[in-house]
Amino acid sequence: MKYFIIILLTFCSMVVFGQAPVYSPPVKIPILLSGSFAELRSNHFHSGIDIKTRGVTGTPVYAINDGYISRIVVSPTGFGRALYIRHPNGTTSVYGHLESFREDIARHVKNIQYAKESFRTDFPVEKNLFPVKKDDFIAKSGNSGSSGGPHLHFEIRDTETEEPLNPLQFDFPVKDNIAPRIFSLLIVPLNEFGHVDFQAAKKSFPVSYSEGKYFLQNNPIIPVYGKIGVAIRANDYFDGSNNKCGVYSMRMFFDGELYYSFRMDRFSFNETRYLNSHIDYEEYILSRHRYQKAWLDPGNRLKIYDYVRNEGTLRITDGNIHHVRFELTDLYGNTSTLDFNVESKSQKVKREKTKFSRLMKYDRENHFSKDGIRIDFGEGTFYDDVEFIWEKIPSAGAFLSDIHVVHKNTVPLHHSAQLSIKAEVPKKILREKALLVRVDTVSGKLSAVGGTFSNGWVTAHIQELGNYAVTLDTIPPQIVPFSIRDKSAITETSRIRFRISDDLSGIKSYEGTLNGKWALFEYDAKSEIITHYFDAERFELGKRHHLILTVTDNNNNINIYEASFWK
Repeated sequence: MKYFIIILLTFCSMVVFGQAPVYSPPVKIPILLSGSFAELRSNHFHSGIDIKTRGVTGTPVYAINDGYISRIVVSPTGFGRALYIRHPNGTTSVYGHLESFREDIARHVKNIQYAKESFRTDFPVEKNLFPVKKDDFIAKSGNSGSSGGPHLHFEIRDTETEEPLNPLQFDFPVKDNIAPRIFSLLIVPLNEFGHVDFQAAKKSFPVSYSEGKYFLQNNPIIPVYGKIGVAIRANDYFDGSNNKCGVYSMRMFFDGELYYSFRMDRFSFNETRYLNSHIDYEEYILSRHRYQKAWLDPGNRLKIYDYVRNEGTLRITDGNIHHVRFELTDLYGNTSTLDFNVESKSQKVKREKTKFSRLMKYDRENHFSKDGIRIDFGEGTFYDDVEFIWEKIPSAGAFLSDIHVVHKNTVPLHHSAQLSIKAEVPKKILREKALLVRVDTVSGKLSAVGGTFSNGWVTAHIQELGNYAVTLDTIPPQIVPFSIRDKSAITETSRIRFRISDDLSGIKSYEGTLNGKWALFEYDAKSEIITHYFDAERFELGKRHHLILTVTDNNNNINIYEASFWK
């Protein structure tokens, strides 16, 4: 019944927003996808579709319907250059990773950047400033922001809630005759009595395909016992593309009865980090494979699930053989199935007993304080109860504290936790240079977290568990000129470029001035390159110019580059 209601609500929302004929494609080339809606990404669901642009930038981008540009964003990360168009039917379309805006839009953006003296900008637009009609040219596709290659990121959102909707529900010309592909099965014991194949640990099973169906290799009847969870590793694909995309819908049946079902029609940005509960996060950290679970953690608040029975868990203790079936379906009706059997077999199995420091409850605040460490977890930080482990490893060399093992990095955090570590900072002048770092004890790699020093402790917020210590960052960022030789000769005719980088805490800010006036330098964080294009309206030719570039890292170390050149 609940599944029918979800379908009905989805249909009604499509009627309200206006179904397929309302929208025109955002590009006029064949729409081939490299990414799908709600595809599994790092700590979030993908909020739109990624449209291929034939491996190049500069493809014209068009408004999908009448409306007006309501928001413009320019960022060195994220969507890079992005436009938001509000439509009268209650939706907003989003166009990200753009190379450039239409000329009048670009001129307006540059004026604002100079007024605010900032390349990064994000501002609302008055309704009457940039009205658009369906198929109006608005921008060119690009590779800006955190894009991994040329493409157009495209979204449709519910304007009122800001929730992204699945664009493929609106009948864009996307061809899909390929059913989802299933790669492997994961079975996980979920209580102290559970076991899989007579082991207390989870186990994966490879999957084969023949005659239109998926099955476990060698068709085993898997011995299990207790409270069991099952997960699937799968992807979907579209015609004309080899890119792995996300699965739209998954259902699990146990002895013919529906136990679990989800559909990726819409989600909230406030929910997106629950992805780490939707998947078996531990398995992802250990193997880099994302298994989508067919059961719910008690702290999972995602709303994509249209039916869940017994939290999706299977309680198998009766000594009988049971049938499990998975159905994976895309929006175009292509379906893949996996059928297998499990048998309830009780056997005493060896279990490793882990000594833990404290039981952390998922539905309340948790605090831990020990020798040289304090950590505070807010309510809802964990998805399930955690037997929290802490230990201390003596350190030397670059660290000003011991290395604190803050549980395991295989347990995800939904909210950040406040971590404080006691540190011995030798000189008062260096205290503002102290910061927390995450330590990979195998490779020795350090990842900066940041933090502030107070009364002998360095405090910061962490997004993941693992090994942490205190160190110093006193090294300023590096500035490498690409367009100026010997700080006196320009080697490029239309621009000035630099690479700016930092070895630990990362770039916090940069500022360039020409002849004492602020100059716009565009920043591509993934390539670490900043670029100033000579602007005839703001740059006087035929004279000597003085450039000052100041780059600051997140620990307030500063590097200044100066040059004088004739242009």
